Amino acid sequence: MTAQTGPAQPLHHDPADVTADTIAEGLLNHLAVESAQRLYEASDRDRFFALASEVREVLMKRWLDTRDRYRQVRSKRVCFLSIEFLLGRAMRNNIVNLRLEPRVRSALDRYGIALETLESYEHDAGLGNGGLGRLAACFLDSMTTLALPAVGYTLRYEYGIFKQEVRDGYQVERPDNWMRFGDPWMVRRSDLRQSVEFGDIGHGGRDQVIGIPHDYPVAGWGGDTVHTIRCWSAAAPDAMHLSEIAAGDYEAAVSRRIEAERLTKLLYPDDRTAAGKELRLRQEFFFVCCSVGDIMRRFLYENDDVSRLHEHVALHINDTHPALAIAELMRVLMDQHGLGWDDAWGVTTRTVAYTNHTLMPEALEKWPMPLMERLMPRHLAIILEINRRFLEGPGRRFVSMPDQMAEASIVEEGEPKQIRMANLAVIGSHSVNGVSQLHGRLIKERLMPHFAAVFPDRFRGITNGVAPRRWLLQANPDLGQLLLDTIGDGWIADLDQLKQLESHAENPDFRCAFAGTKLAAKKRFSDWVGEHLRIDLDPSFLFDVQVKRIHEYKRQLLNLLHVAWLYRRLKEDPTFLPQPRAVVFAGKAAPGYERAKDVIKAINSVADVVNADPAVADRLRVVFIPDYGVTNAERIIPAADLSEQISLAGTEASGTGNMKFCLNGALTIGTRDGANIEISEEVGEEHMFLFGLSAAEVAGSQDWYDPKWHLDHEPRVRAAVDFLLGETFAWKDPGVFSRLETMLVEEGDRWRHLADLGSYLEAHESAARRFGQPEAWWRSAVLNTARGGRFSSDRAIREYAEQIWRVKSVQTRAESAGDPLGR
Repeated sequence: MTAQTGPAQPLHHDPADVTADTIAEGLLNHLAVESAQRLYEASDRDRFFALASEVREVLMKRWLDTRDRYRQVRSKRVCFLSIEFLLGRAMRNNIVNLRLEPRVRSALDRYGIALETLESYEHDAGLGNGGLGRLAACFLDSMTTLALPAVGYTLRYEYGIFKQEVRDGYQVERPDNWMRFGDPWMVRRSDLRQSVEFGDIGHGGRDQVIGIPHDYPVAGWGGDTVHTIRCWSAAAPDAMHLSEIAAGDYEAAVSRRIEAERLTKLLYPDDRTAAGKELRLRQEFFFVCCSVGDIMRRFLYENDDVSRLHEHVALHINDTHPALAIAELMRVLMDQHGLGWDDAWGVTTRTVAYTNHTLMPEALEKWPMPLMERLMPRHLAIILEINRRFLEGPGRRFVSMPDQMAEASIVEEGEPKQIRMANLAVIGSHSVNGVSQLHGRLIKERLMPHFAAVFPDRFRGITNGVAPRRWLLQANPDLGQLLLDTIGDGWIADLDQLKQLESHAENPDFRCAFAGTKLAAKKRFSDWVGEHLRIDLDPSFLFDVQVKRIHEYKRQLLNLLHVAWLYRRLKEDPTFLPQPRAVVFAGKAAPGYERAKDVIKAINSVADVVNADPAVADRLRVVFIPDYGVTNAERIIPAADLSEQISLAGTEASGTGNMKFCLNGALTIGTRDGANIEISEEVGEEHMFLFGLSAAEVAGSQDWYDPKWHLDHEPRVRAAVDFLLGETFAWKDPGVFSRLETMLVEEGDRWRHLADLGSYLEAHESAARRFGQPEAWWRSAVLNTARGGRFSSDRAIREYAEQIWRVKSVQTRAESAGDPLGR
């Protein structure tokens, strides 16, 4: 990836010029001007907003510098469309990436204020939910750090997915009103609004909604480059009609505003009902129309030949939610710019690329054709024409294979007919990538073999990565400082430099220092759990952690079966567990996913029993952390000793939690699934605990697998299952455990819990033995960090830039010399 360097631009504000004095004075000024308060009378929340304003001043001027630099060079730009960006808190991330942290702390020390106190008043931005959104956030961080011209597009949700509470062991969803106190980072750009129309005259008239962009700045490492996530909020063309108010019909006057604003009220509306399904489709249509309109506006500002759009824009759709962008771009090119079908199709397919994030056919989006005909008839007509031309063109090879032709068609037959968004995304893109090497291969072999036969060069795998600035330097300050002291600062922007640690794995003093950083993280986490959950954790315990979305294929239930096995053995023999263990779970279940919510209840039922038993208090603890998100992940991941990555082989596309744990020195217990395979290739299987069926073995057992065989032939499996589902834990809520038994036994155990349980118990025994040998454990831990450099999102983005987007870096000036953290 080559860098472009344009003529030098004057710097409006170099972060290196900002002093602690400047920050201290700015804090007082912002308090006075923005909230009419002196420091002594201001609340900590007001102080947070004042500090954010001071940091924002630096950020904004670097933002302008970046925009000027890109306009001068006029380089190709990545437009990254993702229905979610899971950003977490921005304050510390901006301070760290601008390299202001020591000076900010010095300024706050003068007033006796701790940075941690102020940042606790920042709510995680409610713009994302899980791995898809967190990957998008890491990718924007890396695009910015690498100075690859890019802009992210998403929606500005007033409410996040939900705030998770646990009551009597059950998940309870509460509104996540993350902006109730305001947001200090976003900039409203009313001048760049877009208009979106649903329906047409022949389908009940047109319904117009206005998209208002709010720009969220993302600082790259060093602060030289600041990119934008453009977040669209929905508004009615007119807030209300005065004539209706004058006539006394206030409800009608405001109804249009309420209906329009519903589009961006909530991330992922519940689509179990027809109304919820329609709202989600409207949301996606609004998102792509606003984003494509803005992309064209930007392009036409500097160019006048739309037939060359692909030379200046790489439009990337992150999963199928933005797949309607293909139809919208075709509409714009044909209806607004007069291109013929063939020319418009050539531009569209050379501009758009698609990342697939799932191997499960049921997780691929599809929409009822009658609903699409009512909401977006022109786009449906374009999609149907795309489908016709595909089936009569590249897809004609399936004429003698009607089953494959049916699978390749964008239209799924049935009542009603459905439009398959993944098929549209594949046909309308020049590149389709999976997010690990295994995932890329299984897309071609298992999920979409029909498309791989037609477009053999279109498919590839690019393994995910995580942002080292957020997940190592920021989340784990003790380990980050040890790395800086040992190998310097180069690893922050070039994670491959962690390989320099390999020789230190043989040094007892370094292993001791490394173990000390882990103990410090465990103490911080234990203190937080004690304060917020009233559960005592001993930092000397082995911290066994599984934190991720609650889903059957991720197999939190398998982990719980192991916990039940441990507890049963401890009750029989109190000396059974020589290495005391704290098992930590966290994750949200989708509001309509009752089985996943049953798993959360079962975890908490087991935790209640285990934690209330004084006989095992010094050997075993079980904790469920509510409301898992970025901020809680930053608390948990650095503290983990053992990382649970135990999805059924062939179901997890990649995972990124596995990478975060690896980089933070946790050892993985996992299946040969997703990126676990590549982690084992880098780290070495001897420094992990792998178990279970392979993806090929899972696929080969579809026709004959019977969980009852394992119950009848494996005594430990029978004992663990019977104990978990028995009265010890189920006495209060037997229905929950009865439903889990039905899933495990009567419904055939689709996710192979019982097939893998025996080898899972053996892997845990190996992990316990290793933990009992500190020299061996910490050597493996150091090597996990040292060999994890491949799993940087910087490496992933370089591969996207070179293989898919053909975008070059536009650097500014040499990095500032001096302390990497800006001291």
